[in-house]
Amino acid sequence: MNRILCLLTLVVSCTAASARADEGKTKLAKTIQGAKTVTLFDGKTLDGWRGREDLWSVDQGAIFGQTTDEDPIQQNTFLILDRPVTGSFELTLQFKMIGGNSGIQYRSKVVDEEKFVVSGYQADIDATNRFAGILYEEKGRGILATRGQQTTIWATGEKTTEEFASADELANSIHLGEWNDYRILVRDNQLEHFINETLMVRLVDQEPGKKADSGIIALQLHRGPAMKVWFKNIQIREWK
Repeated sequence: MNRILCLLTLVVSCTAASARADEGKTKLAKTIQGAKTVTLFDGKTLDGWRGREDLWSVDQGAIFGQTTDEDPIQQNTFLILDRPVTGSFELTLQFKMIGGNSGIQYRSKVVDEEKFVVSGYQADIDATNRFAGILYEEKGRGILATRGQQTTIWATGEKTTEEFASADELANSIHLGEWNDYRILVRDNQLEHFINETLMVRLVDQEPGKKADSGIIALQLHRGPAMKVWFKNIQIREWK
């Protein structure tokens, strides 16, 4: 009888936990739907953004960044959104790239205004699918979560990691040289990256002095081989 009661208790507990999770997802969905959608790129100009004018332009309704082998850049440089973002948010956009490495900075800070250099969280992109989807901290702690990882950084700086999917299998959902959807969901100190609506990483950052709760959004051009990258349909929904 005791064994049956234990099994029943376990079933009830699991059911309650599942119900709470479903309730949380429903609440989040309603919060996001109720938040105002703001377009960050008008599709025609770079108004509201700043960066090197010789590297960034608008091409067929998309922000276009390009470097060349003839005139390579010596360090990573960024196109920076003029206003900071605070609180929780959902950032969505589409990207396409040929060659090289790029990324989307968020909750970041400008460390060199003249050369448009930033530091902070980055949703990575690359032309080989080796790094696309990972969470990297530019000029900081480096790779915080690789594709398929759920990572917690504790207050001590210690990291614990669980694998929720195969990095190689997740790569199959990313279309090389074609348009892809990127969604960055930030809720307090939990950060999630989705490409084509497939979860790539989840990070909970609790490290004092290093975690960030606000900052700028920026788009990266990476030093090294020549590259081309396009971004369009950039929108954000913010809530407290």
